[in-house]
Amino acid sequence: MATQQVEHPYDAFNANCPSRRLLDTIGDKWASLAIVALGLEGPLRYTELSNRIAGVSQKMLTQTLRNLERDGLLTRTVTPSVPVRTDYELTPLGHSLLVTISHLKDWAEEHMGEVDSARASYDARDATPRAVRT
Repeated sequence: MATQQVEHPYDAFNANCPSRRLLDTIGDKWASLAIVALGLEGPLRYTELSNRIAGVSQKMLTQTLRNLERDGLLTRTVTPSVPVRTDYELTPLGHSLLVTISHLKDWAEEHMGEVDSARASYDARDATPRAVRT
């Protein structure tokens, strides 16, 4: 028995498709790392996320978290205290993306050695003067 595919009105190959904006967001390295960190470690405060994701600037992390919240992938909870406490947590929609993003992160870590070798080979080839190439 053949499984029936669900039809939807979106086609990311179409230049005007709104799903492209979503792909821009979730394809960003900071967004991917934030999703995985929140998925693996649960709710985190801003500072904990900043410490967990080495190299992200305050501006980029803030922008990334706002984009993810806007897209419904995480929630931001502000607790009035001194100082104010802000916690971030994946929504069910964010959790539905976690497995895919985690696999991508794991794949990158597992295959980085092969990618480095390919890059070195390409760069060595690319450094050869064009007239010498066959």
